[in-house]
Amino acid sequence: MTTIIVGGGASGLACAVRLKQNIPNEKVIILERLERTAKKILATGNGRCNLSNINAPHCREVINFFRSLGLITRTDEEGRIYPYSNQAQTVADILNESCLRLGVEIITDCTVKEIDKNLCVNTEKGIFMADNVVIAAGGKAQKALGSDGSGYVLLKNLGHTVTPLSPALVQLTSSSRYPRALKGCRIKCNMKILVDDEMIGGEFGEVLFTDYGLSGIVTMNLSEKVSTSFLSDKFVKCHAVLDLIPDMTDSELAEYVHKFKSLKGILGEKISSVIDKQAQGNIIKAAQFAKNWKFIITGTKGFDFAQVTNGGACLDEFEGFASKKIRGLYACGEILDRQFKCGGYNLNFAWYSGIKTADKIAGVQNDTN
Repeated sequence: MTTIIVGGGASGLACAVRLKQNIPNEKVIILERLERTAKKILATGNGRCNLSNINAPHCREVINFFRSLGLITRTDEEGRIYPYSNQAQTVADILNESCLRLGVEIITDCTVKEIDKNLCVNTEKGIFMADNVVIAAGGKAQKALGSDGSGYVLLKNLGHTVTPLSPALVQLTSSSRYPRALKGCRIKCNMKILVDDEMIGGEFGEVLFTDYGLSGIVTMNLSEKVSTSFLSDKFVKCHAVLDLIPDMTDSELAEYVHKFKSLKGILGEKISSVIDKQAQGNIIKAAQFAKNWKFIITGTKGFDFAQVTNGGACLDEFEGFASKKIRGLYACGEILDRQFKCGGYNLNFAWYSGIKTADKIAGVQNDTN
């Protein structure tokens, strides 16, 4: 039996390794478009590879998989799980070495042009016949790291539905001048997103001011709602509203500024001076801005800067990552319409879906033998 995996990223590598663990005699081939596998893995977690999170579904199964390969992990105070070395390269090396040891064939610089319903895979390096095909080609986020959206075309041509795509876990752009004035400043605050004056999401977390707008974990988590709102051709009015001092009520803050005539003791010199300038020296208005500071949002930084893709292959058309339309066809990882917040959750899903796809293939083969 031969299984071809399209894509040598997180889900594809996990699927290949697990499948060879399950069925050592299975012929497993990874077709990778780039010059090497695991390129996107190296960029995750700021080069540390946030593998998973203790609060993520199926986290234990993912960690046990990596332990079976000899990878030891550590967990930080926020539940994020990293390789013990704190190096993404370690994760990439372990996966690639496991593929080599188990006999997975990896073909790089290989673009898949078409897959037909008989699972004949047409590539720039020839035609491959398979009993099973796993599409693990990623989404559209960060094309330079391998995800160019081509996997969606392959699935569409095989009769699968792809939901509307937009950047997720991405920075927000703003036409307001104040983020630029505060470039590099970070603050933990409440952020809510208003679209046409209606709140569509809110969260507490760190916001980073930049020369283009807003970044930081809370911004990234809410960006999916912004990018979805901008999908239609209709003009939308979008604002990010920050409560910089969520620990104080409006009346408590009013009492504070009445007494101290400044916000410096709470927000520090730089942020308080920018707010004071916007309020034209009126400390009461400055306090109001601090609790309800509006920024015009013009969109996101786009797919090239996004960590993941919002939307994807419709989950209703898969069962256990197996296609309901074509026997022997599977999909796993970011190409599916399944997204999570920052903190290791998306990478956890990539590993898990790859692992379970391999288990599903092994189960189907075992049933038919």
